[in-house]
Amino acid sequence: MTTKYLLPEDQIPRHWYNILADLKTPPAPVLHPGTKKPVGPQDLAPLFPMAIIEQEMSGKREVPIPDEVRNALALWRPSPLFRATRLEQAIGTRSHIYYKYEGVSPSGSHKPNTAVAQAYYNKKEGVRRLATETGAGQWGSSLAFAGQLFGLEVTVYMVRISYEQKPYRRSMMKTWGAEVFPSPTDKTNAGRSILAKDPRSNGSLGIAISEAVEDAATHDDTKYSLGSVLNHVCMHQTVIGLEAQQQMKLAGEYPDVVIACHGGGSNFSGIALPFARDKINGKQVRLLAAEPTSCPSLTKGKYTFDYGDTVGMTPIVKMHTLGHDFMPPGIHAGGLRYHGAAPLVSKLLDEGLIEAVAYGQRGCFEAAVTFARSEGVIPAPESSHAIKAAIEEARKADAEGRTRVILFNLSGHGHFDMAAYDQYLAGKLEDFEYPSEAVEKSMKNLPQVQL
Repeated sequence: MTTKYLLPEDQIPRHWYNILADLKTPPAPVLHPGTKKPVGPQDLAPLFPMAIIEQEMSGKREVPIPDEVRNALALWRPSPLFRATRLEQAIGTRSHIYYKYEGVSPSGSHKPNTAVAQAYYNKKEGVRRLATETGAGQWGSSLAFAGQLFGLEVTVYMVRISYEQKPYRRSMMKTWGAEVFPSPTDKTNAGRSILAKDPRSNGSLGIAISEAVEDAATHDDTKYSLGSVLNHVCMHQTVIGLEAQQQMKLAGEYPDVVIACHGGGSNFSGIALPFARDKINGKQVRLLAAEPTSCPSLTKGKYTFDYGDTVGMTPIVKMHTLGHDFMPPGIHAGGLRYHGAAPLVSKLLDEGLIEAVAYGQRGCFEAAVTFARSEGVIPAPESSHAIKAAIEEARKADAEGRTRVILFNLSGHGHFDMAAYDQYLAGKLEDFEYPSEAVEKSMKNLPQVQL
């Protein structure tokens, strides 16, 4: 039996897939945080290069990938697809489990797929420096790597709790030449306002985004770079699903269910959106996003307009949100800490094209250890949610007497996350379910929007 399915470099996708072209109705407009009116290209120009703004608003089904970006992607793409036969044996399932492995990238996750594209377009338009945020560090390290490839300086505002828990991610970013600050900092008005209320704040992605956006907006030579949520980011990640479709053909099977972990939505979008096109065109395939119970934006969040950051500096988008003032619990070890979901993913969920499920972190780490002991790869804690979902789908199929073809995205390795595994193996991890009451409270602080 074949273990891995490989594609040659000349089969790196030549176009990104833009699902906006295939939606029955357009997404809700993106609104200016000040005027509450739909934004135009000029409103986004202080943050993004024009090529990225055009992609964000594009309705074209296929967007060409520049040769310079494809050459950068060739450092690790196409990524392999594996048949997880040893995992199947370990859990005793009759189902066929496949995983697309994005941990082969230089930074060890799927994030460079969009980082190299964003760095290229910024460099082409004369930008000198990029400012960004990061939680667990996968995005920050990916942009640091991409900045080094294209000769850009990179400033990273890293969520303080992650900055303290993941020192080697910090070192990784600095090795690639980035400067890294624990957020909230005293370097921005946004950071200072948070520290004035809570000098010991653990930070959040929403806060770090506020700081990075402020940095970019107040420096003419600097633009903002985002690792998830927005349309262009989700589109850049579709190289994952486009490759996986070709590799599943090599395997002679088509998935009954496609699974990925979900934080902001880039990883899930990457593998799921090309299959969502198949579903729109009549294919029978389920698309399942797996998230933590401690940050359940899809399963508990409200589908409404909200800021993308904590302070209210970013455009307002319609998404599943826990509220922009959401603060993830410090005991949460698995990443995926963002308060909202990508507008595209949120719309697909609202229309019933995708499903969502939430798991506690102990069950996810148990699944990750089972996977590591059978397949050999130590997964990123984020990816463990997808592994948990894949195992649950296999068990359900077994209980129904069915054989299911399951495909999930293993979004990265966990080599920089061993402190979290130490906690799990020592029995110190706690499950936490974010309370519905906290969501309802945050809904009172949403921006007032009238369309």
